[in-house]
Amino acid sequence: YSWVLSTLYGYLLMFGFVMMTPQLFINYKLKSVAHLPWRMMTYKFINTFIDDVFAWVIRMPTMYRIGCFRDDVIFLIYLYQYWAYRVDHSRVNEYGVTGEQMKSSEKKEEEKKE
Repeated sequence: YSWVLSTLYGYLLMFGFVMMTPQLFINYKLKSVAHLPWRMMTYKFINTFIDDVFAWVIRMPTMYRIGCFRDDVIFLIYLYQYWAYRVDHSRVNEYGVTGEQMKSSEKKEEEKKE
């Protein structure tokens, strides 16, 4: 019974890791992180930090601690990709608009309000 539960929990942690890695691959292929939802990433960072604190302060199973470490590694790779692949504002997004065009249209709207 214990072996079955630990094996199932190990698979759960493994598939959680597998579900996080496609975004890393997409970032690598596009050489861009402009499409990442940074608010969600900030939430995940806070959640990961809280998990780390509780995993190391409160006595937890080793598998759970490994799972927390896995989240930290993925997040550090995201941060590296954010540093390595700067946002290119001249690149066209999925709507056919560049970042420069969006900034100029925002400035025009602000001037109209004044």
